[in-house]
Amino acid sequence: MIIVPGGGPFADEVRHAQRLHRFSDGAAHHMAILAMTQFGLLLADLAPNSIPFYYPNQQDPLENGLHVWLPERSVLDIAELPHSWDISSDSLALWLSQQLDVKELVMIKRTTVVSSRIKALIDHGVLDKGFKHLYEEQPVQTQLFHFQQQALFPDKGLVLK
Repeated sequence: MIIVPGGGPFADEVRHAQRLHRFSDGAAHHMAILAMTQFGLLLADLAPNSIPFYYPNQQDPLENGLHVWLPERSVLDIAELPHSWDISSDSLALWLSQQLDVKELVMIKRTTVVSSRIKALIDHGVLDKGFKHLYEEQPVQTQLFHFQQQALFPDKGLVLK
């Protein structure tokens, strides 16, 4: 299993700093990737048996277990991932799933919106705007869970379409 961390409180600080200093979306995107790495380091420290995973520099998890993706700068060089807030950890998780050719993507979100429609989830700000385009290019079975549904994981959730 590979965990793709969001940027959490670190990405919130990037959003705040961008409003305050008015720097470009490209710079904010780079900072948000770093925020994902920071939050991933936090998660990996809280789950001491987890293993860091550095895709695309590391092509496959080296062993079974719980891996935490720590995206590196090389993710910025991927053409299909625009440098804007339209691409967040949502799209990056889908993109990584596509690259690794996994059968299923499970997303855990903080939301009260209940829908299996990707467009509705984007319209309500549950998923980022880039998710739909990536999904249409190469669908991956995706389930969405509210973060408090962990007792149901992975048996029940919303299957997106």
